[in-house]
Amino acid sequence: MPAPLRIGLVGPLPPPSGGMANQTLQLAGLLKADGHSVTTIQINAPYRPAWVAGVPMLRALARLLPYLVLLWRTAGQVQLFHVMANSGWSWHLFAAPVIWIARLRGCPVVINYRGGEADSFMRRQQQWVRPSLLRADAVIVPSGFLHAVFSRYGVDTQVVPNIVNLERFSAAPAAPLGDAPLRLLVARNLEDLYDNATALRAFAIVRKQHPQARLTIAGSGPLRADLERLTAELGLADAVTFTGRVDNADMAALYQGADIMLNPSLIDNTPNSVLEALASGVAVVSTNVGGVPYLVEDGRTALLVPPAAPDAMAAAVLRLASEPALAAGLRQAGRQLVQQFNWTSVRPRLLGVYHAVLQPRHFKEASAS
Repeated sequence: MPAPLRIGLVGPLPPPSGGMANQTLQLAGLLKADGHSVTTIQINAPYRPAWVAGVPMLRALARLLPYLVLLWRTAGQVQLFHVMANSGWSWHLFAAPVIWIARLRGCPVVINYRGGEADSFMRRQQQWVRPSLLRADAVIVPSGFLHAVFSRYGVDTQVVPNIVNLERFSAAPAAPLGDAPLRLLVARNLEDLYDNATALRAFAIVRKQHPQARLTIAGSGPLRADLERLTAELGLADAVTFTGRVDNADMAALYQGADIMLNPSLIDNTPNSVLEALASGVAVVSTNVGGVPYLVEDGRTALLVPPAAPDAMAAAVLRLASEPALAAGLRQAGRQLVQQFNWTSVRPRLLGVYHAVLQPRHFKEASAS
């Protein structure tokens, strides 16, 4: 059995809960449970002192300078860095510095790039991003979608899927749709990117045929007040529940209390909420954007609709409500699909990447490039 590794894991942590933060927290726990030593470097650590958060330039320095010092120190203590990376300023401020500091300290780096905006980000800023990416010892992505994106920019990647906790997210016995009022769920944060407004407008259409239907929107974000106003304007205030932020551990009960999950996002990669819903035996209606068609197959494991199209989303929901056999088939196929995302399946692929970058010949060649 290979010796335990010393890993520096760089990424966000809850709160707030979100796909990358939850994946960072989960991965740290799984690696530790396997006997590895994990030093977690949090890129969204609380500001100290707290008042710094209200001063834009000062807050950037207050978070960045201690982060760089911690990276330098940790690079001398671990065997490799695993960096949870995303597009935008997060890349420039938190991911790229790991690569350059690690090279100075002789520590291999695995970049775990995530997020559905990678293509537009690379198109705009590849002259800044690509040189750093090419100096990472490995770039892993969670989907064939991102593998195709980075291939267009000459960056080699390996697909290592997201991890779904199949002990936490499991299917409860489900009654056929139509036997009780429809229960819909949206599990995305309240931001422009996730277009919760389309889900609300679709729900308003569904309610015309299913007046007892209910919708739960689980997430937090800057658009809550706007979405609550839209809910009132659509006459849905008595049928829509905004839960606010929900910890990942508490999401299982929400999935098990839902018949259909709506994913209305405008840009996406490999949404954990879709995987968790499938694992929980919930039928999924999603927009067919970004990596979603790489993840699920329309009519087999989910129903896919165009983005920003409430009529199409509502039609898909109504179809599931009127065709219980179709809904049952989607649920069964979805549960089979997510088996490949459990830790038992993902572990050998991830550890294979770790051990490859630790090979002396690999690191020597990467450093010389």
